[in-house]
Amino acid sequence: MQTGTHDKAALQRLRSLAHLLDNAIGIPGTRYRIGIDPLIGLLPGGGDLVMAGFSVYIVWEAARMGLPRSTVTQMVSNLVLDTVAGTVPMLGDLMDVTWKANSKNVALLEAHLETSPRHKKADRGFVLLLLFGFILLVIGVSALAIMVISWLWKTLSNG
Repeated sequence: MQTGTHDKAALQRLRSLAHLLDNAIGIPGTRYRIGIDPLIGLLPGGGDLVMAGFSVYIVWEAARMGLPRSTVTQMVSNLVLDTVAGTVPMLGDLMDVTWKANSKNVALLEAHLETSPRHKKADRGFVLLLLFGFILLVIGVSALAIMVISWLWKTLSNG
């Protein structure tokens, strides 16, 4: 696939964003890295919602660059797994640090651009539907987290 100058610049932006979200901070004394995604995701409700916006941007740009439906679906599935697993206390934090959905999604985009398959490009409506469903999931998870925290706060403060 011939990648235009605009797509090369977009790919570099997506690589940089995925690095910031998933790998920007080295953990001293180890070879492990984390990004701002798991750190901001610690903020109940709103943190995950903000980080989902960046993740959606990566998928949207990747789809715009010509990915087929199957790859876009796989990218959104990575985000759904990250979001759903992220709701489980402690396990969710570990998942955020290790799963690195944004980096996986950029790798899927790069693999597509390198192999130049002749798949039909995912149509805009399909991509919007997937991303809208994902955002609804994130909003639902965030609302549930806020309700649980509110309930716990009320229960503990009245006890």
